[in-house]
Amino acid sequence: MQEIRKTASLCPECLRTLPATIFERDGKVWIKKTCPEHGEFEDLYHGSYEWYRRAERYAKDGKGIENPQVTKEAPVCPRDCGLCKLHKSHTALANIVVTNRCDLSCWYCFFFARKVGYVYEPTLEQIDEMVGVIRSERPIACNAVQLTGGEPLLRDDLVDIIKIVKKHGIDHVQLNTNGIRLAFDPELVKRVREAGVNTLYLSFDGVSEQANPKNHWEVPLTIENARKVGLGIVLVPTVIKSVNDHEVGDILKYGFKNMDIVRSVNFQPVALVGRMPRKERDKYRITIPDVIKRIEEQTDGAITMEDFFPVPTAMIISEFVEALVGHPTYDLSSHFACGAATYVFKENGKLIPITRFIDVEGLLEYLKEKTEELRQGKSKRWVGLKLLASIGKFIDGKQKPKDLDINKILYNIFIKHNYDALGQFHMKSLFIGMMHFMDLYNYDIERVKRCCIHYAMTDKRVIPFCAFNVIPEWYRDKDQESQGIPIEEWERRTGRRLQDDLYKRDVDRLKQTEAYRKFVQQIEEIRRGEF
Repeated sequence: MQEIRKTASLCPECLRTLPATIFERDGKVWIKKTCPEHGEFEDLYHGSYEWYRRAERYAKDGKGIENPQVTKEAPVCPRDCGLCKLHKSHTALANIVVTNRCDLSCWYCFFFARKVGYVYEPTLEQIDEMVGVIRSERPIACNAVQLTGGEPLLRDDLVDIIKIVKKHGIDHVQLNTNGIRLAFDPELVKRVREAGVNTLYLSFDGVSEQANPKNHWEVPLTIENARKVGLGIVLVPTVIKSVNDHEVGDILKYGFKNMDIVRSVNFQPVALVGRMPRKERDKYRITIPDVIKRIEEQTDGAITMEDFFPVPTAMIISEFVEALVGHPTYDLSSHFACGAATYVFKENGKLIPITRFIDVEGLLEYLKEKTEELRQGKSKRWVGLKLLASIGKFIDGKQKPKDLDINKILYNIFIKHNYDALGQFHMKSLFIGMMHFMDLYNYDIERVKRCCIHYAMTDKRVIPFCAFNVIPEWYRDKDQESQGIPIEEWERRTGRRLQDDLYKRDVDRLKQTEAYRKFVQQIEEIRRGEF
């Protein structure tokens, strides 16, 4: 055993704050803590010590919040959340829960109305206030909102909610959905697109019925409906060891087959919320390096561990841009262990990760040098010309996709801040992301302090994801129950039954649709190696 660092965690039983140790053993990273009442807890933190150490090199804190919502003089993380002055990241993505009702009841879901006994649906006025709070953050205001649930599409006034978000100047609106209602209502897809939704954050746990019983039969229809109105899709697989981790490669290949509309695949290793014995945790636990390893195996080495970089790598780029423009820019300053990402291009059936034709590490080091020169007073024009002259050194023209003018795109992004160029880059590639949210067994308070994916609450506090969902009795449930309506009362007021929300599937009918037959054909081609 080799100790890596000390941190603080929580007892999974009593939520007492405990000292914890992160350490290496057998090439993996573990976290251990001991509660005086409930004993020792040890769990897997990261599946590769080598990846952990590589990612750690890119660790970088953000600017935090100049105007935190919680003004307590000596806050304790994560008990005094809201955000407080201890927090080191601004809100890069704000989740707004618009309902806790859902038309499904997945066993690994964070929450749903029938389980908690009440219906939570903030009013339009409350949603307006929540967006106002995240837009007021300084020095960097939030500019991306995800509408989530439950299933947001159960709100009859969802289009009005989207318009409220856009009214505040939010550029990116993402709709987190299982896609079932959109599968059968092309007009609704059009309406949410026209109201301002940029992306469907679409649950997609596998390409087979067994791996994805949630929406296997409906997703093909949802994708075809989105394609008709140009609504981009992020496929979101919750990866669970022994359940669907054998299909991560096919999920990616399906994304590549549909790159005209699928912008990204964002894998989420499952968070084992709730009380779970060690045997079950061992059965289901999977971490970011484990998922990447399976991708490497299932793409025959086309995409490897070395192609991925931790999320705060983006800080090197944002700090360079900030030095150029002279004001704070968006910081993706999450903890280095929280997520990873890469871009992969496809040409003639071949997958080409960005690292195959760009010396990413060399370019990042060069940008750090130029950032320091700008901070020391070098002319912006001089630095821009230097970058223009030097950028080609980091690009292998023989290996890059033939129709990709990467020199011009990078120059336009870095120097001209031309986000059309960034969009062009995204359109020609598939963004592959990973985000591993925590649970009480692998909880690291240092990660909470750096979280940049937050939830807005009706009491005007803003809560990091892994405080909101992992300690629901302190935040999510406490806030929502105070605003919620008992199910019986909700049913009396609305004249509806909550049970009627549940989706009833006609598999035979769905299998006869043209969209599903196309999906099956694509999966057959993928398994023949045609993607």
